[in-house]
Amino acid sequence: MDTRDLLADAVERIGQGVHRVLTEIDHHTLTYRADSDANTIAWLLWHLTRGQDAQIAAAYGLEQVWETEGWADRFALPFPRSASGYGQSRDEVGAVDVSAELLAGYYEATQKVTLAQLAATSDADLDRVVDAHWNPPVTLGVRLISIIDDDVKHLGQAEFVKGLARRAAQ
Repeated sequence: MDTRDLLADAVERIGQGVHRVLTEIDHHTLTYRADSDANTIAWLLWHLTRGQDAQIAAAYGLEQVWETEGWADRFALPFPRSASGYGQSRDEVGAVDVSAELLAGYYEATQKVTLAQLAATSDADLDRVVDAHWNPPVTLGVRLISIIDDDVKHLGQAEFVKGLARRAAQ
């Protein structure tokens, strides 16, 4: 197994997890909040996908799927199209009130681009600096691990919230 295969496996597992969370989920569960400041499953999955989309696009010099494939229009969220969830208020979190199908579609489209870029990435490419604003500068390899790490954390949070919502409904 080479580096590309390892990275692709991690991204594919995230996609499988996203689909597991979205399987047999109702609107109440998708928008459930443990308290008024808590994140919803809809927001968590939108945010993890926006993060992956934005960071893959920046790292590989691409346009974001969010814009190029019309996802921003389909989601029609009441905040700037450039938003990806960082620093959002409780009201903005609650405004991500969309269907499981929309979330799944956006993740699938983003994952497709991510996997295509990974398939074309060599081990030497992983040392390319993609963000010189940090000390030390961030390489492609470090950025990819950061994306995967962030997505896995948010996926776990979504799985936890799904369990909380189901228990609360009993």
